[in-house]
Amino acid sequence: PGVALNPSTPLESIEYVLDMLDSILIMTVNPGFGGQSFIPSMLPKIRRAAAMIAESGRDIDLAVDGGVAEDTIAPVVEAGARFLVAGSSVFGGNGTVRENMDRLTRRIPLIPGGHLEMC
Repeated sequence: PGVALNPSTPLESIEYVLDMLDSILIMTVNPGFGGQSFIPSMLPKIRRAAAMIAESGRDIDLAVDGGVAEDTIAPVVEAGARFLVAGSSVFGGNGTVRENMDRLTRRIPLIPGGHLEMC
């Protein structure tokens, strides 16, 4: 089971079900339509979610969806996200899907012992 949190939904809302979760998706835009800009104030929320997961000792996937692009991908990964959902920057970018994916993946910082997936 997993849970998705809108930008205005506090992390505390999942505190009591964390032990039942396999994944947490942090929305970094307000859902509704593609192409929205990343909300920078979501970076601390991603960091706190990563810390909650680490403190739980559980293997919970932390994903981010919304505004994942060349200029936001590194801070999102550095904050603790390990699964990234990218739509507009892949399918609406300035090149082919492959070229856009290559540009994004080149911006992902190396994570010692880490694993990252792009969806």
